[in-house]
Amino acid sequence: METPVFNCKNADDVMKAVKDYNVSFVQFWFIDILGVLKSFQIVPSELEGAFEEGMGFDGSSILGFTRIQESDMVAFPDPTTFQLVSWRPTERPVARMFCDIKNPDGSPFAGDPRHILKKVLQKAAEKGYTMYVGPELEFFIFASSSEPKIIDVGGYFDAPPLDLGNDIRRDINFNLARMGIQVEYSHHEVAPSQHEIDMRYQEALKMADTVITYKVVVKEVARKHGTYASFMPKPIFGVNGSGMHVHQSLFKNGKNSFFDPGEEYNLSKECKAYIAGLLKHAPEFAVITNPTVNSYKRLVPGYEAPVYVAWANRNRSALIRVPMYKPGKEAATRIELRNPDPSCNPYLAFAVMLAAGLKGIEDGYQLDRPVEENIFHMTEDEMAKYKISSLPGSLKDATDLFAKSALMQETLGEHLHAAYISAKRKEWDEFRIHVTDWETYRYLPTL
Repeated sequence: METPVFNCKNADDVMKAVKDYNVSFVQFWFIDILGVLKSFQIVPSELEGAFEEGMGFDGSSILGFTRIQESDMVAFPDPTTFQLVSWRPTERPVARMFCDIKNPDGSPFAGDPRHILKKVLQKAAEKGYTMYVGPELEFFIFASSSEPKIIDVGGYFDAPPLDLGNDIRRDINFNLARMGIQVEYSHHEVAPSQHEIDMRYQEALKMADTVITYKVVVKEVARKHGTYASFMPKPIFGVNGSGMHVHQSLFKNGKNSFFDPGEEYNLSKECKAYIAGLLKHAPEFAVITNPTVNSYKRLVPGYEAPVYVAWANRNRSALIRVPMYKPGKEAATRIELRNPDPSCNPYLAFAVMLAAGLKGIEDGYQLDRPVEENIFHMTEDEMAKYKISSLPGSLKDATDLFAKSALMQETLGEHLHAAYISAKRKEWDEFRIHVTDWETYRYLPTL
């Protein structure tokens, strides 16, 4: 049986679909503050009550949620996210819905990343804006999860037989389509065993849900092929890491607010202020868009990873790139933020990007000239001339900047901001005291 794509509007639509397709279980999905998927499943007979009253669970066991004395949380399913999971048998299919997490009194839970994004999107909506995003997630396919053993030596856009992941990518595309996710194109990436599948842009909340689904589908399909898919930013020393470049734009009254044919580069004043906001606050939100110790092994010069805070029209060494304007396609005008990686929590990542861009618009930030020269080849004096700074160089530095940021605390709220800092400082301490293979190799023979 072909997996149908649903467009449910409400609980009644979901109840009908569950009955019509003889659904065996419904998975309730939500994520912790780091973007790790959490799930539990219910039988169809419990679904009506779940829509009315939610499903309770112990929040004290979820990272960044609540303390044990305040542990009761309630998950309310969002009927618009109902789909059958594409990697499970179809004779008694399993469905999934994303959930909004609430307190027992029905108020939104301050530590729910989905709520944080909704809150920032609502602020944008009050100004008339709708945010659209199109992230490009790269990933590696390895022989197993125990070591980064590559399965091919293909490079950028290589085809079989150099690209040995082609069949896996094709199955991923089919599975994404069966869950209503539109793929624009897919290909082998620069590094051996590295791949990219790009999805068509969507409204930000729907895209955040889609990113989580995408990552699950990629991993499940790879597993069925006897391989392991990893979204680790830099799993192999000496080759390119995996990024999650995020194309983004704001629309107002059905028109792209970033396009203005009367302005330089065809970019509106709002767009320029938005870019300036991202550039100013990128070091403060780097720990959200690049959230792991390993993230900062990718953010180094020489591997196509943007580490320099600047913007350009076509220059891929800059943090923000503006894809070339095409006459007649004004709606496609967008900017591309290039530093995020696929280990991030997409809800929080989209939220802090939008908050920074809106801050630029609200406060009238001025945008410096674009830097079209290759920044990787610049001297320190040349970088100073262009007023180019760098992103933080480690998880510790990124966490410290995040902790001091008033905009980040305002955007994420006191609860999530504090919980995130605590989690990242713990992660850094665990890394800091660990004795690595490099240290053993470097020091043991001589000391």
